Amino acid sequence: MPVFCQLCWSAVMDADGRIYIRNWQGGILSGGFEKTPKPIFTEGKNQLEIQNLQEDWDHFEPLLSSLLRRMPELETLEIVKLVNCPETFTPDMRCIMGESPLVQGYFVLAGMNSAGLSFGGGAGKYLAEWMVHGYPSESVWELDLKRFGALQSSRTFLRHRVMEVMPLLYDLKVPRWDFQTGRQLRTSPLYDRLDAQGARWMEKHGFERPKYFVPPDKDLLALEQSKTFYKPDWFDIVESEVKCCKEAVCVIDMSSFTKFEITSTGDQALEILQYLFSNDLDVPVGHIVHTGMLNEGGGYENDCSIARLNKRSFFMISPTDQQVHCWAWLKKHMPRDSDLLLEDVTWKYTALNLIGPRAVDVLSELSYAPMTPDHFPSLFCKEMSVGYANGIRVMSMTHTGEPGFMLYIPIEYALHVYNEVMSVGQKYGIRNAGYYALRSLRIEKFFAFWGQDLNTLTTPLECGRESRVKLDKGMDFIGRDALLQQRQNGVYKRLTMFILDDHDTDLDLWPWWGEPIYRNGQYAGKTTSSAYSYTLERHVCLGFVHNFSEDTGEEQVVTADFINRGEYEIDIAGHRFQAKAKLYPVTSLFTHKRRKEDVELSDLQGK
Repeated sequence: MPVFCQLCWSAVMDADGRIYIRNWQGGILSGGFEKTPKPIFTEGKNQLEIQNLQEDWDHFEPLLSSLLRRMPELETLEIVKLVNCPETFTPDMRCIMGESPLVQGYFVLAGMNSAGLSFGGGAGKYLAEWMVHGYPSESVWELDLKRFGALQSSRTFLRHRVMEVMPLLYDLKVPRWDFQTGRQLRTSPLYDRLDAQGARWMEKHGFERPKYFVPPDKDLLALEQSKTFYKPDWFDIVESEVKCCKEAVCVIDMSSFTKFEITSTGDQALEILQYLFSNDLDVPVGHIVHTGMLNEGGGYENDCSIARLNKRSFFMISPTDQQVHCWAWLKKHMPRDSDLLLEDVTWKYTALNLIGPRAVDVLSELSYAPMTPDHFPSLFCKEMSVGYANGIRVMSMTHTGEPGFMLYIPIEYALHVYNEVMSVGQKYGIRNAGYYALRSLRIEKFFAFWGQDLNTLTTPLECGRESRVKLDKGMDFIGRDALLQQRQNGVYKRLTMFILDDHDTDLDLWPWWGEPIYRNGQYAGKTTSSAYSYTLERHVCLGFVHNFSEDTGEEQVVTADFINRGEYEIDIAGHRFQAKAKLYPVTSLFTHKRRKEDVELSDLQGK
């Protein structure tokens, strides 16, 4: 192929054939990612000792056939050599980078998933910054070593998962797809019960979580095989779950959330938490505080809720994938010679989220105690009896903005409490719901989540969470100086809610996340998460708006006036849709009215 060899193509990729082709020393080098890879990570053999393996023409034949179909004239050429070498792959197709949670000062950069040459420069840059300055210049959480735990180091898990990962490199991955291997590793005690009721599952940090519940009259096989960038087949199912959350009562199993207890014999627990968190945790016993665990730059290392159980004990709830990262951060900053005790109690409690206006009725019957706001105010925690079970931590919050309660149940009582809740709740229209409904509810309420909307470079002042920061709480905390400086200088990005105006839910491509945001025709940022709001009957996106100078491209201060005066578009696969920007959630009055075609969202700006 002399013509091809004279061209300056760096590479040709044939996704259908699963091969790549590139120039190589006057000839052609071709390889690929077969559907049936052979793992060498087996018992009794260290993969690091293996360099070049023996030629295996039978295994390479499908890739060779693809190459010859793409370039038939190659049949007349000589194959100089078949190279058969091992390559490393990770459980989620992303490389591993960062400081070990077990050995301080030990940094890792590995598992490049056959993309080391293309990723090497950027990965090396960020790791060098991490080692020298203590943090990289960009958020690299998706690559952070601490996104994995010991549960992902099982040889059997790795063997099965990497055999799935490698073929996926050339596959089209639709939104909300899930790995099929290494599943049912961590499950709630309610897993079998929920599965029998139609739960469809997703996996987070090895934990099975319900996406939605398939009604008996739905075609389950067709639903499972539905993969699209457009309106998904589960749309109506999630709509009914959201409606139930708003009009009656739903139960969501949220046992996967990370849970820690911090205790001490004296005041050490309060003192260290006051230093590590931005909000004031010196609150009366039983109160819950939403707060952030910040770094020196004021960015979120963790976003969590903390309940004060007694004067010397605190209960901390964090996102599921924060389990290793949060533990490592706390241990790093806790004094070693103190009487502090940090315990990971994630496995000890099953968490049920009781959402909806009738949640108070269900819980009142089961506890024989009044649960109205007068007796059980918002953001309050109390140990109660539910059914026959004692010691249930009941919290008046739902992570969605809807009324209801979180129940943290010792695992031995989980099945009993769930059965009682479902039995008593029948008269109130109770049903199961999943995380897709939760996502829709929290996004339309402008609730940002760590790992999606917030990261280590996002400060509370940039996402409208000033109320969760107490700069005057009487003592210093990590990130305080950076926030004081930012308050004086202004912010250079601002988390904003966008409501799509001219988007056809049935016909247009959906926004999922990562879509470009345009302000007055100029690029201004990208979305971080999105969901369809069944209340507004429109898509809602969250994303950060920047103020880039038209002359230099440098970032400038972003003010509320700058946000409100702009005309916005969200680019979905090259098509721009008009959007209304808001810095605060849509008012309760509007959200409880059915949308009429003549409603102008612009009238609500700034309210």
